[in-house]
Amino acid sequence: MRLLAITQHPNFVERLRTAFEPEGHGVFALPDPLYALAEEAWTRADLVVVDAQGDPMDGYRLCHLLRAQARFMFRKLPVVLLLDHPPEAEDQARLAEVDGDAFLSTEALPGQCLTVLGSLAAAAAGPQDLPVPILACGLDASTLEAIREGVAPLGCEVSACAVEGLEEAAAAGNPPILFLGPPPDGRTREDILRELGALPDPPCVILIGDPGDEELPPLLEMEAMGWLEPPLSAAKVRLAVTRAMARQYASRVQRECRLQLSGLLAARSRLEQETEALRNEVLMDPLTELLNRRAFNQHLDHAVNQWVRHARPFVLILGDLDYFKLINDRFGHMVGDQVLKTVSLRIRASLRKSDLAFRIGGEEFAILLTETQLKAGLDVAEKIRRRIDETPVTLDSGQSVFPTMSFGIGGPDGHDAGALFSRVDTALYAAKHKGRNRVELTEKA
Repeated sequence: MRLLAITQHPNFVERLRTAFEPEGHGVFALPDPLYALAEEAWTRADLVVVDAQGDPMDGYRLCHLLRAQARFMFRKLPVVLLLDHPPEAEDQARLAEVDGDAFLSTEALPGQCLTVLGSLAAAAAGPQDLPVPILACGLDASTLEAIREGVAPLGCEVSACAVEGLEEAAAAGNPPILFLGPPPDGRTREDILRELGALPDPPCVILIGDPGDEELPPLLEMEAMGWLEPPLSAAKVRLAVTRAMARQYASRVQRECRLQLSGLLAARSRLEQETEALRNEVLMDPLTELLNRRAFNQHLDHAVNQWVRHARPFVLILGDLDYFKLINDRFGHMVGDQVLKTVSLRIRASLRKSDLAFRIGGEEFAILLTETQLKAGLDVAEKIRRRIDETPVTLDSGQSVFPTMSFGIGGPDGHDAGALFSRVDTALYAAKHKGRNRVELTEKA
């Protein structure tokens, strides 16, 4: 007997090996159901043990796939779900829903594993008692008998229906395979395949009789398996059915893989959005929607590193609103906030997309101009100063506030971001002492 363990519990796998390998049985393990899907691992197994919980695919989902109509060839394969807690009513209901065989604890001892799994494997080795349903439509008695003779060794049961009741019979019996003969006048097999394609799980169609050169291409595009020309031999019928089952199985696995991949991509997209939202929350000033002091420190360090390693120039501008305390005292903090937001908009409107603006304190701002020489940076600072000075902020009450801003500006000349910040800050306060509403360069510039 070969046991497949799909689990994230290596200790459980070792206990399985302790229980079964001395008895001559084989145990092989895979990390998760998606990997098992890609490997088609259960085709080599006599029993599957899988973690009930998993992300993005859990054991219940895998069991449902193995019990689906495309899996008739492995329908009696025992599937045992591993739980890290005693099974509750909800667990039992889900097990019954997916037609699983049993639960086993991840802490089960070797003797318990041998008792539970050994009895399931022995029962599965018995005769097949659930025949695979196959539907035949529009066939004469001799052709129908040839099909029944051919599929009998495969454990299949063939039922016949008329073309008029085909869709209802296919929906009710959910057969994985349909043998379809020539339809009566007024309908084409293309019409029939199109109607069957609307079913939740359409059967794989094997045509009986040569469809002809004109009819064949659209039928194959609609995924008909091909055709058999009467009189039928048992060997040809068995081969066609075996190929159809394999195709149904492969199609089901491909759909499941696409579904799981889509789920992974959606989860990744959500994670990226949540990460970006968290990053914005951590690095963004909520009032002005400029980057904050934490972001400024990171970007300034990066700019200095780029300057040291690759001589990539940049300019640092520090700005501070003049007499901002008087605005708050006279008009109130709500007006002060409106002034800060307006000033922030004017700063952003003066910059390129590659430049960065920050609010690093109450009324203090910083700007990093990338790939910029000092003379060009001086022009930008002067442009921002004029935009703030020349247009007052109009309040809802109709009053006007006339903010101004002083600036210090400098470029890198060493390895120390802190020293650069200190030099530009000194230039800013020099602008304050020289009358405010002006731009001053650093002394070493």
